[in-house]
Amino acid sequence: MTSLLRKPVAKTGKVHDITPETANWGYVGFGLYRLSAGEAAVEPTGDTEVILVLVEGKATIRSEDTDFGELGDRMSVFEKKPPHCVYIPAGSSWSATATTDCVLAVCTAPAKPGREAQIIGPQGITLATRGKGANTREVYAIAMEDRDVADSLLVTEVFTPQGNWSSYPPHRHDEDNFPDMTYLEETYYHRLNPAQGFGFQRVFTDDGSLDETMAVSDGDVVLVPKGHHPCGAPYGYEMYYLNVMAGPLRKWRFQNHPDHDWIFQRDRQE
Repeated sequence: MTSLLRKPVAKTGKVHDITPETANWGYVGFGLYRLSAGEAAVEPTGDTEVILVLVEGKATIRSEDTDFGELGDRMSVFEKKPPHCVYIPAGSSWSATATTDCVLAVCTAPAKPGREAQIIGPQGITLATRGKGANTREVYAIAMEDRDVADSLLVTEVFTPQGNWSSYPPHRHDEDNFPDMTYLEETYYHRLNPAQGFGFQRVFTDDGSLDETMAVSDGDVVLVPKGHHPCGAPYGYEMYYLNVMAGPLRKWRFQNHPDHDWIFQRDRQE
């Protein structure tokens, strides 16, 4: 199995624990907890900032010095409600105690202490539609560059309808060449509705040195260290994914694959 496809390591507890060391890159970390009511997770942030995303369910969230109380109201991610999210700075810690069964994503990237722990969603997060036809998808921009809520992290949720494509036309952001492009590592946490479904993701470079096409199941994570990375949702199965990106500059600048950029140009003109 390709090293870019990461399966859950358990059914409960911390089911994903992706670090820069295990991903063989420099910036992005991604963890995921599946907790039953009453179970807790506690972590120090160390030299990383953290954005906690309540993917599903409810939990009480605390930082080192702030009690945020019970958060969350989306019991299924496919309800498409905006997510409850909390920012925790570097040099701190956080804890979460599930008050219902819950799925908690832990998005991390290097940062320096100094920001305040704060709730960053659902207020300020609105659903936007991108693309046309079978390239249509819906996006919650949790922490993109237009929101000054982090030093390094960029975090987004995407809902792709059955039969549609997403992260398409194929695009890449693997060069530190601002303003033309920014270097951003990326993780995709996938969910499928119904859960027994599957989707596809291809990660490939222009020169063909990397070219992996993966069938993703509900709960899988795909690593994108470089290259283009489109996704497809088969008929009958809706696809959700949570993106985490980070690099030396907190800006999202990408380039479409030259063979497929005509799709973007056509859609923009229509």
